[in-house]
Parts: sequence; C-alpha cells; structure tokens
Amino acid sequence: MSPAQLPNATARRKLATAQELADYCGVPLATVYQWSHRGSGPRMIKVGRHLRARWEDIDRWLDSHATDAA
Repeated sequence: MSPAQLPNATARRKLATAQELADYCGVPLATVYQWSHRGSGPRMIKVGRHLRARWEDIDRWLDSHATDAA
C-alpha cells in the first residue's frame, strides 16, 4: 500500500527529529534528550534508535507550559 492510499495520508506531517525540536524550542539538543530521559518533555517516539515527535504533541506540550504575563 503506497502512502497515498493510507487513510488520512494528506493529514499526516513528517515527524519532528530531536534536532528539529531543539531548534523549534530554542534549546540545546542535549536538553531534548534530557526531557525524553526524564519524561518531562513532549511525548517522544522511538523509531529504531532515533527519537521523533509528532508536531501536534509538541504544540500540545508547549500550550500546557504557557504562562500568563503578569
């Protein structure tokens, strides 16, 4: 089955790499690996030996850490 035949194929986005997450959040790559190890960052997925994240999970995690300006 080709990707075009998969359900919701057009709704799927490429998974974010650890480096893309670090760049997006403006933190060092080591911080992303610490988040993953401690379970304190966005939900991460192991793909082989690589960490990946869904952009929706990243945005949800960032929204949950938003603070209101005083």
